[in-house]
Amino acid sequence: MVKNKTGIWITGASSGIGKAAAKEFARTGSNVFVSSRRVTELERLNNELNDENLNLNIFPCNVASQSNVDQVVKKILAESKLDCLVNNAGLTSFKLAAENSIQEINDIINTNLLGSIYTIKALLPHFIQNGGGTIINILSVVVSKIFTRSTVYSASKAGLLAYTNSLREEVREHNIKVVNIIPGATETPMWSQEVRKEKSDLMMSADDLARVIVSAYLQKNNIVTEEITLRPITGDLK
Repeated sequence: MVKNKTGIWITGASSGIGKAAAKEFARTGSNVFVSSRRVTELERLNNELNDENLNLNIFPCNVASQSNVDQVVKKILAESKLDCLVNNAGLTSFKLAAENSIQEINDIINTNLLGSIYTIKALLPHFIQNGGGTIINILSVVVSKIFTRSTVYSASKAGLLAYTNSLREEVREHNIKVVNIIPGATETPMWSQEVRKEKSDLMMSADDLARVIVSAYLQKNNIVTEEITLRPITGDLK
């Protein structure tokens, strides 16, 4: 059980890693707040946990909108103290750079990079006032390994890595932990059905990653796991 930990906010919780993390945190007894644009999927997730006599707090949010993020944070904090933010909301597009539309580029950067910055900015005053907190960012191995058809996605994740590495040094004095989870191929709806069917045995499960995320959060107060890279034992997809 989580002791003296009250609130966890997870973005992009309607599927994949975010959904798995929401379940795992709920099972520890945490007060879990979940956000996504897909409200129906959040409600379905909550119904799944109801079968275990657990429940989530649903707060729809489009993290690409700073005003929406600020509104949601205000609503959550009116109900509960938050101890942890899990930045998981994300988009991708498996296209060559020449094929990406400007709209696709904007959507990916606004969600993956700016969206995470918006949530961090909105919660920093709360964490500072409370004398600490944990920010967990779900990145990708694209921050350190080159893949084709991932130009914009790679830029968004590498940008967030740089931002949060700098942020970590700024907020140490406030007992705020910044943790970057860097996963390799994970079986989530980000991949097409065809790829998942063909290569699922070469991917990690979202449930396995969720356990790592919760474990990183549960470290003793005087320890921060700054970065965790996880890959399938078979390595990256080819």
